[in-house]
Amino acid sequence: MSIRDVYIVDAVRTPIGKFGGALASVRPDDLAAHVVRALVDRSPALDPARVDDVYFGDANGAGEDNRDVARMAVLLAGLPVTVPGVTVNRLCGSGLEAVIQAARAIALGDASVAIAGGVESMSRAPWVLQKPERAFPAGHQQLHSTTLGWRMTNPRMPAEWTVSLGEGAELIADKHGITRERQDAFALASHRKAAEAWAKGLYDDEVVPYPDVDLTRDESIRDSTPEALAKLKPSFRPQGGTVTAGNASPLNDGAAALLLVDEEGLRETGREPLARIRTSAVTGVEPQLFGLGPVEAVHRALGKAGRSFADLRTFELNEAFAAQALGCLAEWPELDPEIVNPRGGAVAIGHPLGASGARLAGSVAHQLAAAGSGTGLAALCIGVGQGLALVLER
Repeated sequence: MSIRDVYIVDAVRTPIGKFGGALASVRPDDLAAHVVRALVDRSPALDPARVDDVYFGDANGAGEDNRDVARMAVLLAGLPVTVPGVTVNRLCGSGLEAVIQAARAIALGDASVAIAGGVESMSRAPWVLQKPERAFPAGHQQLHSTTLGWRMTNPRMPAEWTVSLGEGAELIADKHGITRERQDAFALASHRKAAEAWAKGLYDDEVVPYPDVDLTRDESIRDSTPEALAKLKPSFRPQGGTVTAGNASPLNDGAAALLLVDEEGLRETGREPLARIRTSAVTGVEPQLFGLGPVEAVHRALGKAGRSFADLRTFELNEAFAAQALGCLAEWPELDPEIVNPRGGAVAIGHPLGASGARLAGSVAHQLAAAGSGTGLAALCIGVGQGLALVLER
């Protein structure tokens, strides 16, 4: 059986909203439907009924994302009811996992045309209540937030594995001697690059604002200063901590989607592809060091592609925390940091969990198309200790 080439024809995303911000009034299934509809509308030569499957990443699934948000998005977007949808969950890597699974289906001949993406509304993530172990309990019951992090943790999990995400970032800062000042400087650079990218119109080809919402660019980008960041208190270690709200990614809402095709599907779209999917890799690490998950995943993905860091034109690395991103960079001494997140990263743009991986893949594809040729890479760390990476080429 021959393996088919897989092309990214197009990639779109919403502006990323702040927690409780402009997109907080929008349900996650509506956010997902919006990018699906926008993606289909941008390829008018393609019959929507030709879409073989829709893959969507979603890290929550406990509320309005309604168990299978991919299928809900298909229906709400007005695609034919014959188009199926599947929702995947690899926590922060869910959107990229959706792209990888869709690409794998096309490469193996199980599909010719697929949509892959991700969505998250952290603003609208519900509280959940465990069922009591016995009927008619007399005491109070605890609600658990599903916005972020561990909840209803299994007591058999070792305590060192179940530290908060922020404490995990502090552990990486300890491991690599990453100071508060370096983290703040990294965060400022992320905001500056994101603001410059928007000012230059570099996001105009991929961002599709949600209708009737006053948000046309990413809402979390700030014009800060070293002095302002230095005043922020540590968020996870009151004494001696280095991770703050200013050098970590915020809580966010948003969605992203990509159109993937084989050669036959490409002819039907009548479009030139942005990029071709080359290889991917996933790895595991100790849960508390989740932030270093991309390190080995990137090495494996590049190795399978027969490429090295020197071959990369651009690299989109999700910035869950400045300490986490700097920790990964410390373990890739041969990588030129100037090619990493040239249009800003998640510290500035935001990190709507299930959507971020799709945003990264789409951004790499658009950057390669703008350059005309080259190799690009998208990678994320993942809570509970995983890393995911995807290599694209043009």
